[in-house]
Amino acid sequence: MDRIAGMWARVQRVLWHVEECLPALREQHRRLIAVLEVVRLEEFVPAGALQWLGRRRCDRRALARAFVAKALLNLPHTKALVERLQLDRVLRQLCGWEQVRQVPSESTFSRAFAELAARGLLDRVHAVRVKQYLGEEVVWHVARDATDSVAREKPPKKRKAAAPKHRPGRPCKGEERPPTPEKRLVRQYAQGAAEAMAELPTRCDVGVKRDAPGHIHYWVGDKFHVDVGDEGLPLAALTTSASLHDSQAAMPLMKLTGERVVCFYELMDSAYDAALIRQLSQEMGHVPIIDGKPRGTPRRKADMEPDRARRYRHRTQVERFNSELKDNHGGRFVRVRGHAKVHAHLMYGLLVIFAETLLGLVT
Repeated sequence: MDRIAGMWARVQRVLWHVEECLPALREQHRRLIAVLEVVRLEEFVPAGALQWLGRRRCDRRALARAFVAKALLNLPHTKALVERLQLDRVLRQLCGWEQVRQVPSESTFSRAFAELAARGLLDRVHAVRVKQYLGEEVVWHVARDATDSVAREKPPKKRKAAAPKHRPGRPCKGEERPPTPEKRLVRQYAQGAAEAMAELPTRCDVGVKRDAPGHIHYWVGDKFHVDVGDEGLPLAALTTSASLHDSQAAMPLMKLTGERVVCFYELMDSAYDAALIRQLSQEMGHVPIIDGKPRGTPRRKADMEPDRARRYRHRTQVERFNSELKDNHGGRFVRVRGHAKVHAHLMYGLLVIFAETLLGLVT
């Protein structure tokens, strides 16, 4: 908490200096200043080399700050961001442009967004800030879940699986059949976080999910998997194809979170009820609390112990995070295409929630 308190003191000093120069600050401007001071994207975006020929490139640091403002203000598209920067003098100066004519065009914003997304900027920023502010803290409960992300893409047609060359049933005498490939969970158990993430599908496709009342929902796009700690602080996140089952992203997230913070309990719903997931969590020194699936004949779900049932109530913090991301920070306005861009768009909202939640712990 000492690091968090020191960060808040720095934010207060920055707010005081900015208010001396820009007295017409509104609440949204103060929130943006605080978020930018916590995230500090400038440390990860290069200023750019000197150019002797050609048109001068727009400062990528100012563009990155503008994308954070877009997520904070929940603006639906880049055109709305450009219009807001042209009308709001204080917001424009906070991002780094003094005059209206200095605000870049929509195409420049789009090129810069694709460039920053391809570098994986947001993942590096998030990992560093989580280690910086929470690396020495103990996180009691880590809640894990996935949410849908509707995209404006057409999913590619899936090819039918090739029919097996051998007859079904037992092999003939002397017949040699290829070995059955390992399941993904078995491979992930021995892989590192980066290697396991590299194998996850990322193409846009059709997803299906059953909600708590039992209704089935379909969507076209991606799926955003996230680990959320105490008080709703996001600790790790990744984006996959919409058709990927939630359990396939559990082990990569588990290892990512384990590299960043120390946690005790991992809370997951019945989609993560697998023996290997429980085993890996226990080997990492965590206590997995997973809502079991109905099993047996007749199908019945095992009752959770009272103490674990009380802790399992903390899993709602990840559902609140998903709601906050979608309703207030651009989660419902995915207008970009491609895995890298979609993930970057969602990560801007995640960084805003991370910064505001962190500031809320010390105010």
